[in-house]
Parts: sequence; C-alpha cells; structure tokens
Amino acid sequence: MVNPAYRATLPIQQPKRPRATPMDVRDAQQPEPIERIRPPKGAPNVLIVLVDDMGFGASSSFGGPCAMPTAERLADNGLRLNRFHTTAICSPTRASLLTGRNHHTVGAAGITELATSHDGYTSSRPDSCAPLPEILRRNGYNTFAFGKWHQTPTWETSRSGPFDRWPVGEGFERFYGFMGAETDQWYPNLYEGTTPVPTPTEPGYHLSEDLADRVIADIREQQAVTPDQPFFGYLAFGACHSPLQAPQEYIEAYRGRFDHGWDEQRERTLAAQKELGIVPEDCRLSERPAEMEAWADQPEDARRLYARMMEAYAGMATHTDAQVGRVVDALEEMGVLDDTLILYVMGDNGASAEAGPDGCVNEYATYNIVPATVESMLERADELGGPTLYNHYPVGWAHAMNTPYQWTKQMASHWGGTRVGTLVHWPAGIDAPGGIREQFTHVNDVAATVLDLAGIPEPTSVNGVAQKPLEGVSFAYALNDPDAAERHTTQYFEIFGNRGIYHEGWSACTKHAVPWELDGEQRPFSEDVWELYAPGDTSQSHDLAAEQPDKLERLKELFLIEGAKYHVFPLDDRKAARVNSDVVGRPTVGSADSVTLYPGMRALHESVLPSTRNRSWTLTADVEVTEDTARGVIAAQGSRFAGWALYVREGAPVFHYSWVDVERYEIAAPVPIGPGRHELRYRFTYDGGGVGKGGLGELFVDGKPAGSVRLTHTVPFIYHMTDGLDIGEDNGNPVTDDYGTVRGVFTGGRIHKVVLDSGDDAHHDPMGEAKAKASLQ
Repeated sequence: MVNPAYRATLPIQQPKRPRATPMDVRDAQQPEPIERIRPPKGAPNVLIVLVDDMGFGASSSFGGPCAMPTAERLADNGLRLNRFHTTAICSPTRASLLTGRNHHTVGAAGITELATSHDGYTSSRPDSCAPLPEILRRNGYNTFAFGKWHQTPTWETSRSGPFDRWPVGEGFERFYGFMGAETDQWYPNLYEGTTPVPTPTEPGYHLSEDLADRVIADIREQQAVTPDQPFFGYLAFGACHSPLQAPQEYIEAYRGRFDHGWDEQRERTLAAQKELGIVPEDCRLSERPAEMEAWADQPEDARRLYARMMEAYAGMATHTDAQVGRVVDALEEMGVLDDTLILYVMGDNGASAEAGPDGCVNEYATYNIVPATVESMLERADELGGPTLYNHYPVGWAHAMNTPYQWTKQMASHWGGTRVGTLVHWPAGIDAPGGIREQFTHVNDVAATVLDLAGIPEPTSVNGVAQKPLEGVSFAYALNDPDAAERHTTQYFEIFGNRGIYHEGWSACTKHAVPWELDGEQRPFSEDVWELYAPGDTSQSHDLAAEQPDKLERLKELFLIEGAKYHVFPLDDRKAARVNSDVVGRPTVGSADSVTLYPGMRALHESVLPSTRNRSWTLTADVEVTEDTARGVIAAQGSRFAGWALYVREGAPVFHYSWVDVERYEIAAPVPIGPGRHELRYRFTYDGGGVGKGGLGELFVDGKPAGSVRLTHTVPFIYHMTDGLDIGEDNGNPVTDDYGTVRGVFTGGRIHKVVLDSGDDAHHDPMGEAKAKASLQ
C-alpha cells in the first residue's frame, strides 16, 4: 500500500529495496515483488462524457425538446446539477476541465487558433499545471481519451510535435479522435495516438458510433486484464457541434416537431423545466435579445428551412445520447456500473449561434463569407444531416436551446453561454438518487472533485515541476447533502471581451460583442454596459444595475481583482491582429514558400504549409505509371466543402477545385499517361485585386499544356479545420467522388514526390480573415 504522503510528489517514488549480498542467487533470500502502484482502496472508475455545443435547455433530461433517454436514466439514478458552468467556449472549457484551473491560468483564453504571446492567451498549458489524467495515471489509474481534443497549440500539431500537449502527453495512455474544433461525422479526420489514420470507409459509418465502440472495447480489455485497477475515461463527442449530421432515421423522427418555432419552444421548455424542478416556479423567461428576430417575423420559406435545420440538431442529440447508452449498458454488463462515477456534461458551452440568423448548409461557405439564400438552402433541405452538407442551425434555435437564459455560446457574460445541464451517476457513492443539486459549480471543479472522491491528494510536484494549486473546488460535499452551503462562491468569466463575475449568489456581467457580428472595430471596454442580477434571479431576467449601482461597482471591482489574479488582462477582443501570427507573437513552423511532400503524408494542416489562397501557386508531381491505367489522388487539400485535388482518372491527369461547393472548376488532360515516369504540373496565376478573387488554372503534362480553366472565385480564408493535405489519397470528405478508388488511394503506379510552391503575390484582407477565423469555435 502506497503511503498517502508519497502521492504528493509524482511520480511516486518506490521504496528502497534491500540489496542481495550473496554472489549466488541460490544463497539469496527472495525479495518481495515490486509493488504495483494503485489508487487508494475504493477509488472509483471515472468516465467523463462531454457533449459539444448543447445548451442548458436542449436535453429532455433538463426539460428540452431533444429526446435523450440515457440522460434521463442517469438523472433518475443519479443527480442533476442545475448550476454547473463552463467558460462559454470550446478549448477553454476543455482545458479548465482537465486541469482544475481557470482557463486563463493554463493559457486557454480562447480557441487554439487565436493564441497570442500574452500569458493567459498562449494556448500552451504550463508544466506547473499538470492535467488530471497525468495525476491519475501516476497514481495507478489506466487512462484513455476518445473524441474531440482541440487543446494542442496549432504549431505543435504536425509530425514534428512536440507531443507533450497532445492527449498522450497529458496523461492519456490511449487516444483516438480528432485534434481540431470540428470534423465531418461521416468522413472524419482521425488520429490514433499521434498518428493520423485513414478515414473509415465502412458503409453507414458515423463517428459517434465509432467512439462508443472504442470506449467499450477499451474498457473491456482493461477490465479483463486488470479488474482491480480503476480507469479514467474521457469521451468527448464531436456532436452537437456543426456539422449537424446524424443517421436519417433519427432526423426523420423529429419531422414537423419544430414547426411552432423557437419562441414558443422556449415557453414549452421553461414549463417542462418547472415541472422537473430544474428551475423554481417563479422563474421568468428572459427576454429575447434585440439582436435576434422573432419567429413570427420570418417568411414562410424561412420557417420551413429553419424547422428542418432544428430537426437535424435534435436528431444528432438523440443519436449521441444513444451511443452514451451503449456505453452505460456495456458497463452494466461488465458489472462495473455501480462503481463508476459518470459525469455527463451536456455542453462545453451554450448552444452555438455561430451560423448566424439563417443557419447554413455549408459552414465553410460561412467561414469564407459566401452567404447562401434561404431559397437555395431550402432546395437542399432533404440532404440536411447527410454527408453532402456541412449544416448548422440559426441563431434563434441556439437561443431556444439555452432556455431560460439569455444569449449563447461565446457569451461568457450570461448564463446562456456558460450554464449547461450536467449529471452525476455513481450508485456506490450517491445515497439518494434522483435529486437536484443547486450549489454553484464550475468546470474547473471537476478535477478537484475526482481527486477528492478517489482519495488522492492534490500533488505539489509533478515530473519535477512545482505545481500551482488547483483553482476549482470539490463538489463532493454536495453529492449526499442537498442543503450544504455552496463552497465555490466566486468565479469570473471572460471570452472575447464578454465578461462576468459571480459572487455569493450575485452576478454582474457585460456583453461586449455577439458571435455572428464580426465586422468593424469593437467599442472600448470602458463603454461596455454592465448588468446586475440578484440571488434568486435564476434566469438573469431582472437587471438591478440602475437600482443598486453601489453593489454593481463592488462586483466590477471584484472582476478586476480576479482578472489580475488569473492572467485575464490585457483583455483581447482583437480579431484581425490575432489572425496574424507575427503581430500577436504566435509561433509558426514550416516554409511559407515551398515544401516537398512524399507519399504517406496525410492530414497536413494549412498552418504548416505554403498557402494556396489569395496568391499564385504551383503544384509539381513526379509520378511513375507502372500499369496500363493509373487511378487516384496525387495531392488533395480540404474537402468537398472547400478544397482542390490533383488526381488521375482512368489514366488521364485531372485538376479539380471546389469553391465552397457552390462552383466547381476542372481541367482534364485529353489523353491518358502511359507507363513510365511523368511530370504533372498545375499552375495557378492569381488575378489579384483582393482576396478570394479568380485566376487562370493551367495543367501541364511532361512540360506540355494539357488544358486550362478560368476560376471566377477562389477560397479566401480557409479550406477546412481538420481536413488537411494528403499525398496519394484523400481522407475526410473527398473533394470529389471521381477518383475511382476507395479514399482516392493512388494505384497503378507510384508517386515519387510532390512540390508545392507559393507565389510572392499574396493579397490580404485582415478583417475578412478575422471574420472567418473568429467563427471557428
């Protein structure tokens, strides 16, 4: 048994063993076996399930319209936390959850793509803040993470690493999932450990189902080998982040069920929440912000489209919950459900309003500032949720999914951005299941709670580095005492200048900017208008700022104190400057001018490659045909939703370009290339005059012209968050379905090398780039 005092310094030091003095082993006394490190007796298994972009009022377990029977089952046999808070956005919430610190403390002020060199904004977790999985692993837990990550600094996501801020460097022994903010659920870009793996091609494949399969298989194997060793699992779904994709039968189950619109849905949800006891009977529905339109004011075609978009979201939510149900059932079959602490966090923030007032059918058109009309999107309504669209719903539905609160994801100022439905299930540790806990809790409390329940002390040193204290507060005290006084009494909030402070029941907050309005300069922080809400005002619906100005000033002062303590300052609402790495001090890797690529390279992110946007560029491939007919991809970047590919179709070279799946351009060589070595070259000459402009594309075979096409438009800002550049294949959702081989794998020859050269005639639109990047949460 490990002395508890030894657990304060990790790794735990093994006790000194007596030395054997006899020369001959037959004369020596057999020493005791080396002690295997195990957690304290009674430490539970732990499974954290994190759903993306859900919102407090989405799940049926919290009165919402999305049927989630597994969540209801866990709530009935566990506890609902109805005042559990996130940071209001993706990367910061995940970093806070896994470290037990405030997000600025660990450099996670925003998403990794917008990191700066200021302490709270670097996206680089300091070694003085060891993550929870590393602490548990060093104390004898087995650990795994499956699903979304989005915490590694962008310049560290290539083969060159370093890998200490990847999942397997942060204490997880196994990782399978995606590294960025989002991925296609039908055609995901995945990693196993630190290695990119081919996109699965099984018929009917869906990522959420794959993740559940992986969790079940991993726990079964772990329990079969070491049933006496507890596990710590982190299952982070890409759902319900865009793209909103789910099997059609799940979406069809909701047909017509949202025709009443988002305003009426908020009223229905509040009534259900009162019936469940989630909110008190006197809770008022907060007013719809003036920036959001009423359902009654939408044209008929728009209502039809928006209702269908919401059906896709609800179908995805129910499908995700079904996968959680499969995991729970497997735990029960293995006989470990009662001893497993499950924390089901339904949202890393509030529901997302990032698709704007109309929603979208291709979010990469939105990111590249290519709006679509309601009429054009309605024509594709039957494809919503399927592999041909990258759809997201409108602002109004996001707001409804956060009932009864104001605002949405990114809005750290208000509960609609931060408060999410959360469940705790632990039959062995909860005396009276089915209850509700109303104590204020925050995502930074999770690590302290897990350590508390496992009987593991907070370490003072990890891997030779002195540790900063945890900043969250264990909520273990409340699990069996519903009337216990809350212990997390003060908490600041800040994302993109939207900020708030909670203290002893009071909350003060100020809206600085809304998620979907990304143009122009922001107003000075000093001009932001603060609001004040009293204890008992559950929905932040009655602003007392004018009535109690002294109280408001004290809370504003407290925000300044907390902000200074946790590296919140200087506040940063910049968008254009934060896109530019040189301006904000963000490291970069790779050559900006030229790179030579080889077969087997896959998932190369745009940030580590010479750019092919808003400039001239060339792609030169050295290929050898060894059979009568070659087929497949030579190089491809992006996806069908924005991207390009150089490939061979039935022996003939082809260049294909997708301008956000609205316009497609193609050059096909008139004759096939026969056996032997060939040079294939694509040259693009940019017209200039700004970003996203057109130009001339030309294809050459062995130095001779083989065709040309004029591109009217080009992708200005981003091809894809996770669907990178591949050589000899096209993983993710393919740029085109025309390759003739599975995943576009090149056959009938070999690729010797591919050279990508970027021109020196680049054109920039910093504000436009900011608009695109700021949408990628």
